[in-house]
Amino acid sequence: MSIRASRSTATDVALIAGFAALIAVCAILPALNVGTPVPITLQTFGVLLSGAVLGMRRGFLAVLLYLVVGAAGLPVFSGGASGLAVFSGPSVGYLVGFPLAAALCGFIVERLPRRTIQTSVPVITVAGLVSSAVFIHTFGMAGMVWRIPTDWAGAFDIDKVFWIGDVVKNVAMALVATAVHRAFPDLLDRRTPVAATREETVTA
Repeated sequence: MSIRASRSTATDVALIAGFAALIAVCAILPALNVGTPVPITLQTFGVLLSGAVLGMRRGFLAVLLYLVVGAAGLPVFSGGASGLAVFSGPSVGYLVGFPLAAALCGFIVERLPRRTIQTSVPVITVAGLVSSAVFIHTFGMAGMVWRIPTDWAGAFDIDKVFWIGDVVKNVAMALVATAVHRAFPDLLDRRTPVAATREETVTA
């Protein structure tokens, strides 16, 4: 392995570990209990920020590392919870959906033109909302149907409480992500379409 490749791997590991720690911090901050089996936390912010900043592969690994560390016994889940027992509770679907949502958000962002990634908060917000809707909310409702006595209609009524907060967290995520990409334009492991690459070359 070359020195350059070794440095790249070390950087990837550091970023993955750093964002896993960020998600843990977001999780253990005081949660907002709104009378539902699953509290409102900042986890979604950290999860989707990982994908938007690191890209699909590293974002997925950062969230997966967070889940593994929590399952291993470190108190990094909401309310300082830890261990495999958390995965038998009503929030299991949300936890399972987290790495997939980070991956999808990263997948979308990687394919945007560079100037969009650095300046377009609405586009990054939509990427986060789509990823959250497809995986976090869908899996979250499935988990509640599985783990608590409710049906899909009941799970939907519980889940919709989180929607306004989800929009706010995704706007905040997009603001932070665009600022990070302006400051570190080569941070994202991008997979840019040929047309977008040509456009950036012409306008550069």
